[in-house]
Amino acid sequence: MHIPDGFISPQTYLPILGVSAALLALAYKKIELDVEKIPFIAGVSALSFVMMLIILPFPGGTSMHLSGIAIIALLFGPWVSFASLSLVLLLQALLFGEGGITSLPVNILFIAFVGSFSAHYCYRLFSRFSDKKAILLAGYCSIVIPSLFIASVLGLQPLIASDNGTPLYFPFGWSITFTSVVIPHLFLGIIEAVVTLSVVQFLRTRFRRDFGE
Repeated sequence: MHIPDGFISPQTYLPILGVSAALLALAYKKIELDVEKIPFIAGVSALSFVMMLIILPFPGGTSMHLSGIAIIALLFGPWVSFASLSLVLLLQALLFGEGGITSLPVNILFIAFVGSFSAHYCYRLFSRFSDKKAILLAGYCSIVIPSLFIASVLGLQPLIASDNGTPLYFPFGWSITFTSVVIPHLFLGIIEAVVTLSVVQFLRTRFRRDFGE
């Protein structure tokens, strides 16, 4: 789902850079870390880092990967998840070329921020009915909802950055992006949901004291 360099126009990534920077500054103010939880946050963030590096090719020229977003959001809260995943995305772009530098603000906003808060509020909405089902839905939403935003911003590029009708950056419109990006993630979301439930339940059970269970 990471957007590489050359796909996003300056008209898009420069304003989003400002939004992402403001949100990260807000996250810095909101986060109050318990020193004892820092090793757990680092460990789960490392798990997310590895999950995102395992790329699954999909017919149509796109690729998918698990994220672990909901795992961090449910265990430590959406702001910690957003900040941790922003660092994960930065390291992946710098060290592995997974996602671009110019597109990093877009990836941070739509993958880290939207994914984290989608998982958080989805869980809060449905946890009153069933904790397990709420975790599953949080995992599912954490990857499907960001894919909707990624598809939207990619499909917007031909409309806002073109020269005499010729797209200067990403050349395909929404009919292509929603088909190639969103549909695969509808299925991948099922795997993400199961992985999220398994990991969250294991960590809550194994480290009950640390997560206040």
